[in-house]
Amino acid sequence: MERLTAQDVMTLWPDEAGWPQDIGLVALLDGGDLVDTDGRFPIEEVQASIEARLALVPRLRQIVFVPRWGLGRPLWVDAAAFDIRDHVRAVPAADHADEARLLAVVEELRRCPLVRSRPLWEMWFVPELAGSRTAIYLRVHHVIADGPAGVAMLGALFDAAPHGPVPAVEPWIPAPVPTVTELVVDNLRRRRAAIVRMLTACLRPAMIVSRVRGTWSSARKMVAEGRAPRSSLNRRIGSAREFAVVDVELGTMHDISHRYGAKINDVLLTAFAGGLRELLRGRGEPDALELRAVVPVSLHRDLPGPARGNVLGQMIVPLPLGIDDPVRRLAAIAADTATRKRSVRPRLGAVVAGPIVRWSALTMLPRQRMMNTYVADVPGPPAPLFFLGAEVCKMIPVVALMGNIAVGVGALSYAGQVTITVVGDSAVCPEVDVIAHGVARTLQALEATLYRN
Repeated sequence: MERLTAQDVMTLWPDEAGWPQDIGLVALLDGGDLVDTDGRFPIEEVQASIEARLALVPRLRQIVFVPRWGLGRPLWVDAAAFDIRDHVRAVPAADHADEARLLAVVEELRRCPLVRSRPLWEMWFVPELAGSRTAIYLRVHHVIADGPAGVAMLGALFDAAPHGPVPAVEPWIPAPVPTVTELVVDNLRRRRAAIVRMLTACLRPAMIVSRVRGTWSSARKMVAEGRAPRSSLNRRIGSAREFAVVDVELGTMHDISHRYGAKINDVLLTAFAGGLRELLRGRGEPDALELRAVVPVSLHRDLPGPARGNVLGQMIVPLPLGIDDPVRRLAAIAADTATRKRSVRPRLGAVVAGPIVRWSALTMLPRQRMMNTYVADVPGPPAPLFFLGAEVCKMIPVVALMGNIAVGVGALSYAGQVTITVVGDSAVCPEVDVIAHGVARTLQALEATLYRN
């Protein structure tokens, strides 16, 4: 019996307010051969291939089961009926559409909510794009996986070689939902274990003091920094999104970060700050603000085995838009993040959750003043992946927004390339192309400094 963690439960709450927390990617296949001479896409073969791999990712055949009050947190149970055709589908041929049109198709698909009575994921195929390519749009609810866990999942759904063996589809029999008695026993066992942990901790006062000091220190620093500055970017958002993409060589990001003693994430933050600076200037707003970005930090490295589920901390990083020189801006951000990373802790959801917290969170999200934007950087597969013999030539990340965070960035490295996706709310921040242009210009300016004596 596997219960959702408190952090998992909190990822479901924004759905109720119209901000679905689906994350995903768009994989472009160099796959003209996937469509036959009659223009038919082999969806049945594709579905069989994916279904054969689901044994490697059991979560993709499970749903979130919410027991009645008093029986503990929601838990993962096998779907009583699973049909791969509900999850792996194709749209009509895209008639040689370019990347911009592809992203518009992705947005149309993303706007259709995942059905809670089924496993919370979908894989859509968009054939006959420009250059004889086929796209895969894979969307997974955040409750199933965070970014690093989602990347680990790709190893099960894709191949590491162009002609890897295709496993046979094996019969699958869902396990029954736990009985009320089993849920009661499990809930009591977990409560007892929690009490034992608390009593054990009381026997180690030094450890308690250390944890309290660490938590108090982080809270004190957050309070001392005050509220985030006001900006036109921070208004209650809707459900529609705009996308813009920036591509850069991973080697270039490495060279820039190495040259200035920074991390790749610092380079991303610096470039995004350049994009936001260009946006605010175009809106006639002050471009010397110090906006704050919430940056998820993976804690999977602290756990054994492959990444799975949601194991994230977060840090809030100031973006000094007022620093015009990108090198000086990078130095400021790198110095700041180096200090903040030492105090990264699990999100509040890893500690507490409940109806009061849920109500408070959904009420406060549209009015929060602790952060202005969101930046996620996920290391992806370093070597090329394949699907039914077709090579994946590019991966475009798709991140979620909520509350009053109207614009964010997701970056994913793949086979020597980094793809940066600017995601904006269609009503509050539709000018994602302006931000993307500023991101690209900042990266070009930083790259140019590499060749100076």
